[in-house]
Amino acid sequence: MSRRFLLGMVAVCAMASGVALLGRSRAADADTDTVDYTKVKPTELVNNTIKGKLKNPYSDTQTDIVAQGGQLLLNYGCNGCHGGGGGGGMCPPLINDTWVYGGDDDTLFRLVSLGSDELQKLGYTRIGRENVVGPMPPFGGIIKNADDLWKILAFVRSRYNGDPGYKFGAPPE
Repeated sequence: MSRRFLLGMVAVCAMASGVALLGRSRAADADTDTVDYTKVKPTELVNNTIKGKLKNPYSDTQTDIVAQGGQLLLNYGCNGCHGGGGGGGMCPPLINDTWVYGGDDDTLFRLVSLGSDELQKLGYTRIGRENVVGPMPPFGGIIKNADDLWKILAFVRSRYNGDPGYKFGAPPE
């Protein structure tokens, strides 16, 4: 191979690496409002977003979004473990004020995407206890896109029936 060809290949590889790193950096630092959630898998969003920066673009007062989230909860089989309305079953309820790992959007999105075992490997610890405490399996590869997961989480929030001060996790002390 010629020296010119090798130098060209090195340049192409360097540019590709730079673009990949730039893209990851932008995704990690980007305002998540600019992300098209319908085109990204939940695990991709988790892997490309700095911890604490995931924020649900939907509100639990948007009736159309909440209705879609409720249907998605059923479609993805979440009701099999958590009950049709999120009130619990063989796994913890989703609608009370006990947050096992935290109730903020970022933690909930990561928990559903990665599952509880992987979440613990990332340093998260149980801060709440329920009577039924099974591991959450990773659904990030099952749920079609991040938009679907955000809608499910909006549905869950809309059904919350615990202490209003704990709706989004424990309030700051």
